[in-house]
Amino acid sequence: MLPNETSGEAKWYVVHTYSGYENKVKANLEKIVENRGMQDYILDIVVPMEEQIEIKDGKKKVTLKKVFPGYVLVKMIMTDESWYLVRNTRGVTGFVGPGSKPVPLTDEEIRLMGVEEFAPIVDYEVGDTVKVISGPLENFIGVVEEINLEKKKVRVSVSMFGRDTPVELELVQIQKL
Repeated sequence: MLPNETSGEAKWYVVHTYSGYENKVKANLEKIVENRGMQDYILDIVVPMEEQIEIKDGKKKVTLKKVFPGYVLVKMIMTDESWYLVRNTRGVTGFVGPGSKPVPLTDEEIRLMGVEEFAPIVDYEVGDTVKVISGPLENFIGVVEEINLEKKKVRVSVSMFGRDTPVELELVQIQKL
């Protein structure tokens, strides 16, 4: 059985399923979580999908395709009970990890999979002098005019050709001087 790993922190785990059962496993798990009142332990269940564009008979058709066939991602607090519930859900063959010990995904893996949005760390504020570190304006210096965390954009006034020009950049394209 699983060592008592109740740090109380929810982590993402990868659950292996029978091929083609990913959505059934997600639905079954959601039902079990609701029936057993496990919402505080099993927080999210995701079948990662991506849009795929097919052109058939000259018509563009957008379909959703599973990114990892045979796998479901579960954000959960690992306890003996939550492990048992997930492990014994119909269609689940087991957790990904050595033996019966599930291994949580790292923040970097989660970020690369695009499963969860991480707020970028912004160490500058309006009025700060910044340097553009990537893109066509790389190495330009400017002053932050506006920061939009929702859109992950920043407006910077950059001196170009002797005049200040406002440009919209990604939050990660600039660095505080």
